[in-house]
Amino acid sequence: MKEAQRSAEIALPAAEVFGFLSNLENLPRWQSGVVRAEQTSPGPIDVGSTAVVERRMFGQQIVADLVVTSYEPPHRVVLETEASGVSVEASVEVEELDNRRSRITFGMATRATSFFMKAVEPMVAQAAEADIEASLTRLREVLA
Repeated sequence: MKEAQRSAEIALPAAEVFGFLSNLENLPRWQSGVVRAEQTSPGPIDVGSTAVVERRMFGQQIVADLVVTSYEPPHRVVLETEASGVSVEASVEVEELDNRRSRITFGMATRATSFFMKAVEPMVAQAAEADIEASLTRLREVLA
């Protein structure tokens, strides 16, 4: 398993940032590579909520189901998915710095689940790190 995480400051209150980040349908607005996200479970988001996500990765279109495995408003949400021989756990933590600023920590843990993907696991992990950086940059722009 390979893990990476990065943090960024956002000039908004933590509750507002968490509200945006925990809306699964906002994923394409800030997460790099995501072109579509749709919540597939009824009701408000919580542990067990599901969504389908479409993303571009390594030049291909990938459609994957994801599930919310941790939901702790207004501080933390964790999503898990598996597609194309790779399992991914993505976590977003929001820390209130003061009433007008927040620190967002975005992390990914990737694990190859197929023999073929084990050989390219380091490349997938490197792509995840780049995705985190690009996503935090987009998040700063969207929430500016």
